[in-house]
Amino acid sequence: MNTLSYRTDSVSAEKAERKWYVIDATNQVTGRMCAQIASILRGKNKPSYTPHADTGDYIIVINADKVRFTGDKWNQKEYLNYSLHPGGLKVTLASEMLTKFPIRIIERGVKGMLPKTKLGKAMVKKLFVYEGADHPHAAQKPEVLILKTPKPKDTY
Repeated sequence: MNTLSYRTDSVSAEKAERKWYVIDATNQVTGRMCAQIASILRGKNKPSYTPHADTGDYIIVINADKVRFTGDKWNQKEYLNYSLHPGGLKVTLASEMLTKFPIRIIERGVKGMLPKTKLGKAMVKKLFVYEGADHPHAAQKPEVLILKTPKPKDTY
């Protein structure tokens, strides 16, 4: 009798092979870039993806102050913070967020696309975002990762 093994092997977080990637955010559409970063942080780009384990890679994002939004989102997109006190809602436009805290645009975008569990909190710790082109992670020998950009649609 032929005995085939149909068992799927799960990779534990300790056995996962993690790489370091550098992503240049210059002229990248923020939402599309954050979705791809969240997928890599979860480990969905690997054949050994395990939903219940943190098997994702480390991501370094440089030039966070040069991201772009489509349409008129610089003036329409609002970031809401609530202090849990009456009248404690603070509204910040995307254009103000870019001048004050450009790193938070990417951090909040990626964090919102990760699971809202302990596992998601561990995944977001593997994201490092910097305003300029310099980062202190040269010792990890990160690879440059070029994200997929969709082709523009033909106009009718």
